[in-house]
Amino acid sequence: MRAFAEAHGVPVVESHGGKSSLAWDHPLNLGAIGVDGAPNANVLAREADVVFAVGTRLQDFTTGSHALFANARLLSLNVQSFDASKWSGTALVADALVGLQALSAALGTWAADSAWTARAQQQAALWNARVTELTTAAPQPGVLPYDAEVIGAVRDSLNDAGGDSGVHDVAICAAGTLPAELHKLWRASRPGNYHMEYGYSCMGYEIAGGLGVKLARPEQEVIVLVGDGSYMMMNSELATSVMLGKKIIVVVLDNRGYGCIQRLQTASGSPAFNNLLDDCIGEGGEASNIDFALHARSMGADSVHVANVAELKAAMAKARAATRSQVLVIDTTHTRTTEGGCWWEVAIPEVSARSEVLDAHARYVAGKQEQRV
Repeated sequence: MRAFAEAHGVPVVESHGGKSSLAWDHPLNLGAIGVDGAPNANVLAREADVVFAVGTRLQDFTTGSHALFANARLLSLNVQSFDASKWSGTALVADALVGLQALSAALGTWAADSAWTARAQQQAALWNARVTELTTAAPQPGVLPYDAEVIGAVRDSLNDAGGDSGVHDVAICAAGTLPAELHKLWRASRPGNYHMEYGYSCMGYEIAGGLGVKLARPEQEVIVLVGDGSYMMMNSELATSVMLGKKIIVVVLDNRGYGCIQRLQTASGSPAFNNLLDDCIGEGGEASNIDFALHARSMGADSVHVANVAELKAAMAKARAATRSQVLVIDTTHTRTTEGGCWWEVAIPEVSARSEVLDAHARYVAGKQEQRV
């Protein structure tokens, strides 16, 4: 991928499955694409004459429900003919390495327009500067941090000590708000250093998946980033990791519920209901006050509930030096997210007494007009 991009001046954007194929700081890496993609990457994808899809299934989030780069000519390189022939594009059925090498040889000295390549490099640099800004920002006093600030603390707990998180760390996630934030903000320098189960986005996959990654890559620091909702779905492999002596670090971001689903509710014109824990207390019921650090400790892990991002960074440094599985819990907000993204096809009722729903339906209809069929 790197050799092809450099030889022909072609910018690269990343799906979840493809992220880490090209180092985050490569001058032609524009970063995440799609519904949870970076704004700079999505702008160039929308303007492209040709999109070369390598090993991707071209699913909803990658393509903006088939509306992000609907006017581009499509060439798909995939080992599966089903995926290579989607969207009536030109199919190249081959292993990615073999296909890239053969196509590069056939292209010879051809290169993209130099102005296009230069613009892509400029936009990649601008986005990387923005990522640094977002992930190193200090939350205002009394304001809960959001995912970007947590991701920065995790990364810089090694970088500030002279290490290289992009080379050494593997990030694991699956569901909630975090996949979008990690897609845009996590920095991976080696293939495989970003492990996202986003084919089905299975809540609860994260800790079990992290243990599997640790078994496969025992020499690397395996860091599971998970929301409180997914942690509650499945967490018992934390005890397994202790029994096996396979240390993983789990960072639990507690926004007290299913914050991403509440945002989807309100974006669809609905009033918020039944997603944040404090909104779900039934008659005669009690508020949920789960001590995640204590729960993790009961399964044999070392754990701490930190008060802020600075404490998280210090706790991460200690966790890296430990030999037993570590769980770090931090309270976060669901109300702030990183800019970017594009339209996603979520059907909205055509008839409603709420003006917010009618407005959302109008946006839905407008988005449908942009789709590639």
